[in-house]
Amino acid sequence: MGLITLPIDFNQIMAITKAKKQDILAKLDGVKSDSDSIVFVKFNGMTVADTTAMRAQLREQGVGYFVAKKTLMKRAFDGAFKGEMPTLEGEIAVAYSADAITPAQQIKEYTGKFKDNLSIAGGVFQGVYKDAAEMTEIASIPPLPVLRGMFVNVINSPIQGMAIVLNAVAEKKGA
Repeated sequence: MGLITLPIDFNQIMAITKAKKQDILAKLDGVKSDSDSIVFVKFNGMTVADTTAMRAQLREQGVGYFVAKKTLMKRAFDGAFKGEMPTLEGEIAVAYSADAITPAQQIKEYTGKFKDNLSIAGGVFQGVYKDAAEMTEIASIPPLPVLRGMFVNVINSPIQGMAIVLNAVAEKKGA
C-alpha cells in the first residue's frame, strides 16, 4: 500500500495561526484598556460542563472570562501596568470587568467550589500588578451594596447617639 500525500500549503496554515494570534492580542488589548480589574486564573482538570456553567454565571455578573497563551498575555500586557507581572505557571485564563472588585470576588467564590482545579494566580487592580495573595485579599472586600450599608451605619451611628442624648436631656428637663 502506498503513501497518500495531500497538498498542504504551510504558509496558509501559518497565516491562520497568525490571524488567530492577532485576534487574541486584540481581545487582550480591549481587556487591558476597558477593565478596572484583571484576574489571572490558574485552572486544570475542570470538566467542560463546570467551565461552561462558571462562564455563564460570570457573564451574568458582568465578568468576562477567556483562555489565552501566556506568551500572548505577556506581549499584550508588557509595560501596560505598574509593577512586575506575576509569574504565571500552568494553564491560565483571564477574568476581567469594568468593576474593580467583582472579577476577583467571583473567581474566589469558584475557587471554593473547585479548590483542586482553580486558583487565583495574580492580576491587575487599578493599573498595578498584584500577586496571588494580594488579589485574594482584594476578593475579600465586601460587595458594593454591603459597603454602602456599612457606610450608612457609620454615618448614622453618631446621629443616633445624639438623638438618644437629646431625648434623655428633654425627658430630664420635662420631669
